[in-house]
Amino acid sequence: MTVHTKLRLPEIEATADTALAARLQHKIDQKTKPQGALGQLERLALQIGLIQRSDSLRFDAPQMVVFAADHGIAVEGVSAFPQAVTVQMVGNMLAGGAAINVFARQHSFALQVVDAGVAADLADHPQLLKRKIAAGTHNICVGPAMSLAEAGQALQAGMDVVQGLPGNVVAFGEMGIANTSAAALLLARLADLPISAVVGRGTGLDDAQLAHKQAVLTRALARHADVREPLAVLAAMGGFEIAMMTGAMLQAASERRVVLVDGFIAGAAALVACALAPQAHDYLVFCHRSAERGHHLLLAHLQATPLLDLDMRLGEGTGALLAWPLLQSAALFMAEMASFDSAGVSGKN
Repeated sequence: MTVHTKLRLPEIEATADTALAARLQHKIDQKTKPQGALGQLERLALQIGLIQRSDSLRFDAPQMVVFAADHGIAVEGVSAFPQAVTVQMVGNMLAGGAAINVFARQHSFALQVVDAGVAADLADHPQLLKRKIAAGTHNICVGPAMSLAEAGQALQAGMDVVQGLPGNVVAFGEMGIANTSAAALLLARLADLPISAVVGRGTGLDDAQLAHKQAVLTRALARHADVREPLAVLAAMGGFEIAMMTGAMLQAASERRVVLVDGFIAGAAALVACALAPQAHDYLVFCHRSAERGHHLLLAHLQATPLLDLDMRLGEGTGALLAWPLLQSAALFMAEMASFDSAGVSGKN
């Protein structure tokens, strides 16, 4: 599908395979348990098997990629933290001190941080990929966050990042002050939902600050009332990290990688990815339900059931990595759990 004169999205093959699905389901059902007793874990095993085109599930060289960028709408006072926190938190991640570093080390994920559009010059670092489109987006209340050309550049950069990664599973996270505003606007427009339903407290707004944020986003949405096509919506209301993550998800799906989707911001990227290429949905594992207000509506719109609900709203990809042991368990029960025949256990009458 061509979405820009110089950008072509990767071809993504739907995972639907009737014969393989039947074989996977038979293997799941023959394990020593009542049918369906492992609940969501069984559905997860089926999804992974269809992605990998095999009933022997395996994971190689898992990758964690955090996209960072700043947002022009931050000048409207929609965040409890100043914009300077974006570059400070990127520094914390590169120093190994953020929550995502802890969980990446715990679960042996290689971690890369991508400068998608941080409003500062970042020093070279072995874990930093410099893919800056611009020093933050424009204020969405005044005009488009980015041009269509910049949106295309960000999508392409995200695709390029994934092409350079090893492994068959990748998790995505983000860092960017005010990015819950961009995510809420994308959700409101692409899912046709009212701003009042999708705006949350982000980094911890009080009631007055939340009311102000809602008023600002209502004005921003009205400013772009005629924008409807997914790429145009991304350009008008998105962030560079969201756009780059969208391209990364599309590329990962085209390479038949398992894609771990974090919370509200990563979910917004998934929303755009599925609007551009619906078959990408097959490859997305929605790892948790964020405490951010609009996330449950985003998941409902995508007909996605998250693996965890821990009342989290940190971002960075933390929810994706906390769900990782469930994917490992899905693979292990398929590989190691006895069948009724092999264990000599009687099946259901």
